[in-house]
Amino acid sequence: MVTTTSPIRIGVMGAHSTGKTMLLKRIEMELRGHGIPVARTGQIGRRAALVPLPKMEQHTAASTEWVMAQGIADEIAAAARPEPEPIRVVLADRAAWDALAYLHAAQEWRQEAPHRLERERLRLLASTQAPKYDLLLATVLDPALPVEHKHDYDARYRTLVDRHTHTLLTEDEIPHQRVTSDPDSQARAVERALQLCLQEAAV
Repeated sequence: MVTTTSPIRIGVMGAHSTGKTMLLKRIEMELRGHGIPVARTGQIGRRAALVPLPKMEQHTAASTEWVMAQGIADEIAAAARPEPEPIRVVLADRAAWDALAYLHAAQEWRQEAPHRLERERLRLLASTQAPKYDLLLATVLDPALPVEHKHDYDARYRTLVDRHTHTLLTEDEIPHQRVTSDPDSQARAVERALQLCLQEAAV
């Protein structure tokens, strides 16, 4: 078993319908198969809609801050969960920079000039979370892949989210692994996550 006192944190971010949740489910299954207690966060977008807060193209600084704060709180709660054994790995569906990328994309989509101080403040909040992640996975949009008919997504907005996601990570020099729709890329991400946790288990 993993013997570190603080759980390993693996985060994922990227445009909608690029396989984030499925990727974390695969990692979760592998970890549980090796007997490692794991917790996975998620569905922040659905909860934001219940508040209600604007989403997608209508994303605002306020909704961004709520999503980021809720995600941070979810990760802390998951790590503290007193299951039969202490949680050793937290899988975060939508790391802190994710909401920021969605905001930047929404502002560009609306052709709206961003408020500099708000942007800087939110970016600072995201940057405080960087040391918490042992591994950050960023999915890459494949526009050739079809989206389920139940999702009425704006193609241009998805493209903007994808671009802003990878731009943020590059500009802030955040270590991460890009994950494409290619099965080999997916497998490498799962394997890296598994090896990271197994190495910690051997310490």
